Amino acid sequence: MLTFPNAKINIGLYITEKRADGFHNLSSCFYPVGWSDALEILPAETLSFESTGIDIPGDASQNLCLKAYHLLKKDFPEMPPVRIHLHKVVPIGAGLGGGSADCAFTIKSLNSLFDLGLDNKAMQAYASQLGSDCAFFIENNPKYCFGKGDQFDEIAVSLKGKYIVLVNPNIHISTAEAYGSIKPKPANVDLQIALSQPVATWKDAILNDFETSLAPKYPVIQEIKDTLYELGAVYASMTGSGSTVFGIFENTPEIKQAFKDYMVWQGPLE
Repeated sequence: MLTFPNAKINIGLYITEKRADGFHNLSSCFYPVGWSDALEILPAETLSFESTGIDIPGDASQNLCLKAYHLLKKDFPEMPPVRIHLHKVVPIGAGLGGGSADCAFTIKSLNSLFDLGLDNKAMQAYASQLGSDCAFFIENNPKYCFGKGDQFDEIAVSLKGKYIVLVNPNIHISTAEAYGSIKPKPANVDLQIALSQPVATWKDAILNDFETSLAPKYPVIQEIKDTLYELGAVYASMTGSGSTVFGIFENTPEIKQAFKDYMVWQGPLE
């Protein structure tokens, strides 16, 4: 079974509170985008995992795809071994949720491949055990997200027909680094109301709290954002805890050589 785990962007991201369990509460809109990995899962004699493409740091045995398999195996012991091949394209530590998508798509693929009978809520429950935003990728639709990023409400936001440019400046920002410099505070805007307004109004109304703390340390983030606006973006922002910056355009932009030294993905929004 071959699937293509896609990335997401955060439209607005407010870190509102540090929780007793050490995590943080947040307010954000998660929106799926087309920048994708490739994930192949096949029945096999023994369980194995391999990756190609972008190098994935750390012990391969701790990859989220394998963790997803082992989590399901506990409740479905009859599930046979599989061979997992992940071709990594979405940058790591980039605020795009690539690893979380790989995890969720593994759960969905195993459910389908072996007829486990799990509905979306059940798959979301498994995914939530492996990462705060993994559950989002089960339904993979725009959502208003809160709690740790693992609680969702429907939101009437559609960017269909618009165009996005994602620029990653090849900077890996770990979750620990990002949260270590943030000071939680209540959001100064009702994000759900702000998102109901035209995209052209978002520029001065919808922010990513991590930009405040990370942009001074990594000036390239602001430089990319400014360039996207110069190229005609109606809204631009860093996504997640960085370092990727995205711009939303009404039409296909002429970016030419503006980001020739960075990783860039562009395409229509659904």
